[in-house]
Amino acid sequence: MNSNDDAPGLALKIFRFSDVDEFRNAIRGLNFEFTPFVRRISAEQTILSLPGCDVNLTRAFPRVVDAQLIENCTAIGFTMDNLDVPIRFNGSQRVRPVIVIGSSGAAYTTIEEVQRQIASVVFRPEVTDRGWPRAALSFKIFETTAAGLNRLRSVVREVLAAAAEPIGAAEMPFKAAAMKESLLGAVDDALESVVSVRWTLRPNDERNFKIFQDVRALLSDDLSQPIYSEEIARKLGLSVRTLHDVVRRYRGMSLHRYLRLRRLWLVRQRLLAGADSVKAVALAFGFWHLSDFSRSYRDQFGETPSQTLEFGRKR
Repeated sequence: MNSNDDAPGLALKIFRFSDVDEFRNAIRGLNFEFTPFVRRISAEQTILSLPGCDVNLTRAFPRVVDAQLIENCTAIGFTMDNLDVPIRFNGSQRVRPVIVIGSSGAAYTTIEEVQRQIASVVFRPEVTDRGWPRAALSFKIFETTAAGLNRLRSVVREVLAAAAEPIGAAEMPFKAAAMKESLLGAVDDALESVVSVRWTLRPNDERNFKIFQDVRALLSDDLSQPIYSEEIARKLGLSVRTLHDVVRRYRGMSLHRYLRLRRLWLVRQRLLAGADSVKAVALAFGFWHLSDFSRSYRDQFGETPSQTLEFGRKR
């Protein structure tokens, strides 16, 4: 991780990451889990801390994300790019100008298939007096106008650029307060420009999102044991068909593929922490076919499990 801690002006910091775990540990304001789709990551995060407001600009990497907002805050999220490959947000995937909003404790899930540039603005305490939608269980997504989204993007870019400019200590509070007001106004504009469209009903469906959260919580308990569809469905009171449909909706992949990908990353973490042997770790996480495991591991990470273990023991 590299950071730019010496820039004059407001509290603006830039971090660059090539290590998955360093990136994971740098996330603030969210209970955050992710599974990368790539062997190596190259990520950058710009963070501006203002009184009562944090602005985050992230150049991310292909990944699955599950996150939950901390208490007593409101978060606004949106992309800063215009790619034709949309992010799958809470089970839906559309190329539209959208913003997402979450209130204290709200959760979301995304699948980002390509590298994206994503911005978020987190206000503390929670914003309750501007007529914004309150999303307490799950983040909500709204289609806005291209003009409304572009204004929000422009304000974020301008605020980050201005934050790096030298400023006297006496003037700093006034500049910070004005920046926050500009961000609030830009969010107001974007939400006032919301378009009423039917497709947002699906990602804003809290009932199915709650089912997915229950499935994810059960699968997160212990992936080192054999898990079968019938057992998961029985524990959650679902049909097997509903279980598979929910996982495919929110993960964009089959239950089998999702579990396998999660297990591979858990194996990697254990190997990097220094394990007794590759075989012991593979078996502990349900990989009984060792040659197939080694091939899948090499395809996913670009190195053999033994190379990972050797690197972990040297750290």
